[in-house]
Amino acid sequence: MRRREFIGLGVGGVAAVSLGAVFWDELFGSSQSGPLRLGRGYGPLGQPDDNGVRLPDGFRSRIVARGGEPVAGTDYEWHVASDGMAAFPHDDGGFVLVSNSEDFEGGASAIRFGPEGDVEDAYHILSGTTQNCSGGGTPWGTWLSCEEVEDGRVWECDPSGRRRAVPHSAMGIFKHEAAAVDERRRRVYLTEDLIDGGLYRYTPARWPDLSAGLLEIARVTNGGRVDWVEVPDPLARRERTRRQVPGSTRFERGEGIWLDGDTLYVATTADHRVHAYDVRRGRIEVIYDGLASRSAPLLRVDQLTVSRAGEVFVCEDIATDEIDMGVITPDRRVAKFLSVTGPQHRGSELTGVTFDPSGSRMFFSSQRAFPESDLEPGPGAIYEITGRFKAARAA
Repeated sequence: MRRREFIGLGVGGVAAVSLGAVFWDELFGSSQSGPLRLGRGYGPLGQPDDNGVRLPDGFRSRIVARGGEPVAGTDYEWHVASDGMAAFPHDDGGFVLVSNSEDFEGGASAIRFGPEGDVEDAYHILSGTTQNCSGGGTPWGTWLSCEEVEDGRVWECDPSGRRRAVPHSAMGIFKHEAAAVDERRRRVYLTEDLIDGGLYRYTPARWPDLSAGLLEIARVTNGGRVDWVEVPDPLARRERTRRQVPGSTRFERGEGIWLDGDTLYVATTADHRVHAYDVRRGRIEVIYDGLASRSAPLLRVDQLTVSRAGEVFVCEDIATDEIDMGVITPDRRVAKFLSVTGPQHRGSELTGVTFDPSGSRMFFSSQRAFPESDLEPGPGAIYEITGRFKAARAA
């Protein structure tokens, strides 16, 4: 299936195209999204490599874990349906990559890499949960793993696997997707993967203890100003959190979220948009609209991350013949960065994009890679991308 044909078959897809960008700007109260600007990014993509990955010149891919198989050099069988990921520095100069499983049995695992990027160990860090989608790393070195079910919770995990994971119900009982920590202002932002989902802000009562605090939901007003309103019952004992505050703004399938300095990036999959929220000024705007132009290179934007150079890398959740990851530059030009294609990625989606602590290695998952048939999703795989990523911004 071609990419734009996919949108026409989605729920409300044709209507969304006909309404156009003006409608969506009025809905979110923003007049700052501006015209779509295409850029070169890292240059044209080459032919698919042995892993079915198309990359710019100077980049290469390798598989570091494949669902249902032992991680190379270990006897640990990797989980299926790899989703959200983050990397944490290790005492030996290497790093630990953590990954959720969006399978029904959920959970999360970790791979420990040595200083040269060689796999040294793999192990479990979370079990007994359901459909763990994305999450977010904390400045104090833990992983917030989010359950993507209606009664889902946020679980704080130790990347080393030594300490038992702890659930934080005060952060809300809802269909969690991802989390981003604002250390300066001592808050956590949370997305909800539903067509009528909310954007949430959590302020712990005693930083950095996340066990108790204030949960609020966003209400976007004219001009893109965001008011934060307390959610009366974060445990959702009588009503879902997204329905408790009249006038709260719907973020249509809020998925990827990442804080870069004072800018919080939020991807909404159902309307193909990336938003930028200025946490200092309290205003939000649309910086990418996949329906604003037929030349827009990204559809169904999903998880995202920001490089040291300030580039926003955005995954697609679109089961077509070629699935892309794009890059939005600091001057807000957008281009494709990579694509996966071929039978090993049929029916998949890209998830979990993140960088190692040095910023020189990118990781992402093709969540349902290696299907045995057109009817059965594959177990998925995690890929590492190395190459000439742009240098970090000046401090």
